[in-house]
Amino acid sequence: SGSRHGSKGVILPSTCELDRGARVAERLNLTTGGPTEEFEVEARSRGYRFIAGLDEAGRGPLAGPVIAAAVLLPRRCRLPGLNDSKQIAESERNRLFAEIVHRATGVGIGAATEAEIDRLNILQASRLAMRRALDALPVRPDFLLLDAVVLPGLSIPQRAIIKGDGLSCSIAAASIVAKVTRDRLMVEYHRWYPHYNFAEHKGYGTPEHLHQLRTHGPCAIHRRSFSPVQQVLAQDRRQDDPPVTPV
Repeated sequence: SGSRHGSKGVILPSTCELDRGARVAERLNLTTGGPTEEFEVEARSRGYRFIAGLDEAGRGPLAGPVIAAAVLLPRRCRLPGLNDSKQIAESERNRLFAEIVHRATGVGIGAATEAEIDRLNILQASRLAMRRALDALPVRPDFLLLDAVVLPGLSIPQRAIIKGDGLSCSIAAASIVAKVTRDRLMVEYHRWYPHYNFAEHKGYGTPEHLHQLRTHGPCAIHRRSFSPVQQVLAQDRRQDDPPVTPV
């Protein structure tokens, strides 16, 4: 291995190299209107064959799990309309989800529960979900592209790309799969806990969700370590405390 390889096989490009790659891909993004295969082509030029993009959905919500997806796309896989999942309407995400699952060489999905989020913190839980997504792949990748995060301790070389879900096709595909999977799960949770209207806001801290949280208190899938939920729990405890009797 050369100087560009860190411990555990993780590729650690210099800041300048990473910035150059991101700038090239971003220019192509502006030209084509979406993410490109620039990073995948570069990895293949170094001899890697099975390149997986990873991304997660659900780091910000107050309720529900964080979901990660790992996607291996075949070479020159054209997916019209592919982009960062946050930039695409729900109907288009659903269409792309079906096409990605149909055309991908492999798709893996992993989750970390709200209890794991509370125990580990959201960053570590997101990494756990990504590792589980990798384990769920039918093909073991030999190179990883990730959206602005690294997975410590892996033997698989990897590269973190700032705003990668808008620059890399593989990461964008993973972002679609993770987002659609999580949204559908939150619709299921809505049937269990209809008071919170999870089907609409998917657990994010919208004014409606915060109002329902204050009105009904947290349910089983709320993240107790997140500040708005903690505030409601603290208020409930204060209300449950017996009044102090004057001496």
